[in-house]
Amino acid sequence: MDKSIIDLHPGLVIGFAIVVIVMLLLDLGVFNKKAHEVSSKEATIWTIVWISLAMVFSGVVYWVFNQDAGGHDLAIEKFTQFQAAYWIEKALSVDNLFVFILVFGFFKVPRNLHHKVLFWGIIGALVFRAIFIFAGVGIINLTYLPEWVIFGTPVRINVVMTLFGLFLVYAGIKSWGGGDDDDEEDFSKTAGARLVKRFYKVADNYDGDKFFTIQNGIKMATPLLVVVAVIEFTDVLFAVDSIPAIFAISKDPFILYTSNIFAILGLRSLYFLLANFIHMFSKLPYGLAIILSFIGVKMLISPWYHIPSPISLAIVGSILVLSVIASIMFPDKDDEDVAKA
Repeated sequence: MDKSIIDLHPGLVIGFAIVVIVMLLLDLGVFNKKAHEVSSKEATIWTIVWISLAMVFSGVVYWVFNQDAGGHDLAIEKFTQFQAAYWIEKALSVDNLFVFILVFGFFKVPRNLHHKVLFWGIIGALVFRAIFIFAGVGIINLTYLPEWVIFGTPVRINVVMTLFGLFLVYAGIKSWGGGDDDDEEDFSKTAGARLVKRFYKVADNYDGDKFFTIQNGIKMATPLLVVVAVIEFTDVLFAVDSIPAIFAISKDPFILYTSNIFAILGLRSLYFLLANFIHMFSKLPYGLAIILSFIGVKMLISPWYHIPSPISLAIVGSILVLSVIASIMFPDKDDEDVAKA
């Protein structure tokens, strides 16, 4: 059974929770108390802060396990598990940015309200990701088949991991260069929008940064609440890809959850940093498709051969770097037109 930080140092769990809560309170209650358009400088600072916190925490993970019986080797393994899971989630989350841009454009959300929508989207992600990850690890631990001898090698195949692997390979192939279909999607008919409209009548116009407004004596939802609901459901859909992907890295729920949350928390600032330059990363969807397929293959062959976390991290990082370089060296014609405009 994979040794978990939860078992070794429960105080670290509390410490992580306190750090996240304090940072969110500072974010909403101090630095973003009033709705405003986030500048590139502010987004850069917050991006550096969140990435730095994640890197510091990965160092804490190394230190914690280096103090225990597992020693240096176990500490390195846990450190690289965190790093691999973090950067995989970070990479796959970039796909969210493309959809966020489309959603905000579709609903004509004022730029000064983007941060508030993303903030509450993150709060929902904290809850849903915890459910998916901890429940997923529990289910995986219950779905190992009895040991078989295949080609002279004893193996234990996991039903859920095999299904996840097949799904990720399929998702990678299907999403090759994808995202174009989203351009024509009517987000007012998505599950999140329909849920809000089922319980409330939606006003035609925004009312500042309010989720509800009173018109003619009737309490109505504003379009801002609809946008938050759409973002929440979009994140759940993206989690269908990203959560199975990180299960290929580790079975330690705390490693998976903390790396996932750090990546998600930094997504807001990354959105504001890249929103005006997202067209420059036209080859990134191809890289993400390769990453999904690679992780799926890693899951499928894991009963026979385990690809170490440092190698997985190196492969994922290389694919990301190459896809960004390819985007810069071979921009799409539409990208060149945007850059000239």
